[in-house]
Amino acid sequence: MSVIIACIVLIFCFLINVPIFLSVLIALLTYFFSAGDISPLIAVQRIIGAGENVTLLAIPFFILLGNLLNYTGITRRMLKFTGTLSGHYPGGLAQSNVLLSTMMGGLSASNLADCAMLSKMLVPEMTKLGYGKSFSAAVTAAGSLITPIIPPGIALIIYGFVADVSIGKMFMAAIIPGLMCCVALMVAIYLIAKKRGYKPARDKAPTFAEVYQTGKGAMSAFLLVLVIIGGIRFGIFTPTEAGAIAVLYVIVIGTFFYREMKLKDIAASFLETARSTASIMLIIMTCSALAWVLTNEQVAQDVARMMTNFSDNPYVFLMIVNAVLLILGMFIEGNAAIIVLVPLLMPTVKLLGIDPIHFGIVMILNFGHRLLNTANGNRHVCSHIDYWCPYF
Repeated sequence: MSVIIACIVLIFCFLINVPIFLSVLIALLTYFFSAGDISPLIAVQRIIGAGENVTLLAIPFFILLGNLLNYTGITRRMLKFTGTLSGHYPGGLAQSNVLLSTMMGGLSASNLADCAMLSKMLVPEMTKLGYGKSFSAAVTAAGSLITPIIPPGIALIIYGFVADVSIGKMFMAAIIPGLMCCVALMVAIYLIAKKRGYKPARDKAPTFAEVYQTGKGAMSAFLLVLVIIGGIRFGIFTPTEAGAIAVLYVIVIGTFFYREMKLKDIAASFLETARSTASIMLIIMTCSALAWVLTNEQVAQDVARMMTNFSDNPYVFLMIVNAVLLILGMFIEGNAAIIVLVPLLMPTVKLLGIDPIHFGIVMILNFGHRLLNTANGNRHVCSHIDYWCPYF
């Protein structure tokens, strides 16, 4: 009964827009005081213990990396390169938008930061070239769906921590799905651009010399991705060490080579990183305690029993989970949902023989869509989508 009351309190707090970590904290207090025979000190121990996990050190480094990139000039050089590659196709600038999102996903690690940055850079330019306002904003918002699934996405790190699977393997498993999302979006853009008559950004395909010239300017970004992914893949360093090395690399490139990064920019990046990290860590720590409560009440076992009684087919389970996650994503922040739901679903996942890494990619992709729906459309705000403009 105590856990049911706590869940009702949690849902009520979500509905009245109480901050996530505070909602979970209130639900925890409700549970411990209504249970009576369990000391609230357990919650304190769980909260502090979650914050002490070394794996989570990677998060602030990759957040800092994304913030620093705004001041280096790397993004502008990558935009020139993607424009050269796709500018001759129908909807060329929109194609560049998606390509840049995919490439920046391996650097910024934040879908909202990616969306906000590209909306300022590309949406005005797309509307000037005759693209519809809603189309321009929707492409930017949808393109940022790719960011969480491209290494080193923060959600990949959090899932690896909660599910106790290799973060390096999560990074490698996410590359192909991320590229598939990129190709699917580019095909959709091509078809819509042909239908609406959006002209290419350039008249003819680029020459090898043009690709080489713009690619040379974007080489620093490619080297950075190689350092992060290659270093982790071949066991040269851990994800945390990769984040630290990448931060140092970006500071050196932006300060001494491109000479666009100032001391005040570095200070601003550190300040924003502290704010973002604090927000994420508060959610992780409180949700870890909530996950312990649900495990202690054997909710995970009840879920596993219910699911296997309904069907022992792993494909049926995955279809049900996809539908449930899509709906839950409208109301619950993705990282918080991962921390709470993974301990509940993992026993069933293992019982049905589903690879936990595959399941993690499915889960993260589902929660990536949450920011596009109207119930919780943060990306609509970031990309300035006009709800009154029809998409088709």
